[in-house]
This record gives sequence, C-alpha cells and structure tokens, in this order.
Amino acid sequence: MQDADTRLLIIDDDEMFCHVLSRAMTRRGFEVNVAHDADQAMSLARRHRPEFATLDLKLEQSSGLKLLPELLEVVPACRIVVLTGYSSIATAVEAIKLGAVNYLCKPADAEEILIALGREQGDPDAEVADNPPSINRIAWEHIQKVLQEHDGNISATARALGMHRRTLQRKLQKRPVRR
Repeated sequence: MQDADTRLLIIDDDEMFCHVLSRAMTRRGFEVNVAHDADQAMSLARRHRPEFATLDLKLEQSSGLKLLPELLEVVPACRIVVLTGYSSIATAVEAIKLGAVNYLCKPADAEEILIALGREQGDPDAEVADNPPSINRIAWEHIQKVLQEHDGNISATARALGMHRRTLQRKLQKRPVRR
C-alpha cells in the first residue's frame, strides 16, 4: 500500500496514542506527521498533502466530524479513517457520509488501521452479532443520534431528550456501553 514517501497524518489529542501509532507506522514505511488539534491538522494537511489520515472523532476543542470535510476539501484524495473510543452508529454513518473510508473503535492497533486505510469495498462476510444490543447501549446510541442532530450542542440535545444539561454531560463523559 505504501511507498517510502507515503504520507500519513495522525490527528488525535492523546499524545501517547499518537507517539505509539506514529512509531508503528514509521516502521511500516510511512512518512508520519502528527496533529493534536484541528488548526494544526489543517496546517499540516496543506503543507504535506497526506495520502492517508487517521482522525480522532472527539478532539479536545472540536469534533472530528466537523474537521473531516475540511480536510477533504484541502486534500480530496486523502483516505481518512475515523478512530474513536466513543463509537455509535450515528457517528459511524455520519463519518462515512462525510467522506471517511472507514471507522474504527479504539483501541485499534497499527495492523487494523492499515487494513482499514487500504480497504476499497465493504465486507459482506462481516460478523453479525448474535445478541441484540443492551438497553443501555440503545440509550447511548439514541443520545449520540440526538446529539448529532443538534450539531453537538449539549443544551439543545438535553432539551430534546428531556434531561438536565449536566446529566447529559456526565453521560457523555463516560465510555460507551458495550454491546
């Protein structure tokens, strides 16, 4: 997939994750640049024109979903994989609609990311869960969907869900419930 000068941009506010992934991808032949926020990512994208990028969904000061179309405007051919520890069906669908080539839940290792960056088509043999999601998982998915509908606005989402804003903030700070 990569030549010696294939450029990869890693966009994540977790410095340790960036360090580990950067080393792993450099060993695999990528020229790696790392950005910890949206401004830095846009600057590096303009300067280095990466062929590939990993993009954290939940950056410290912004949303990866908002940054995704901006990156593709600057580098239209860039293959972007969205990575997140806060996965939901709503954000996965939006990421793909906005131009990501794949969406992975953290923790994802370098091999999984390489495969995701290189996949051209969907996998009809993908594993389908035997059990339906838990009620807590369904609630998490619903919150994410409503949050997405309100463009990440916590207050508007809380009003739409009929809950106190601080309660919603506490729920959003937690990791998603496992299926």
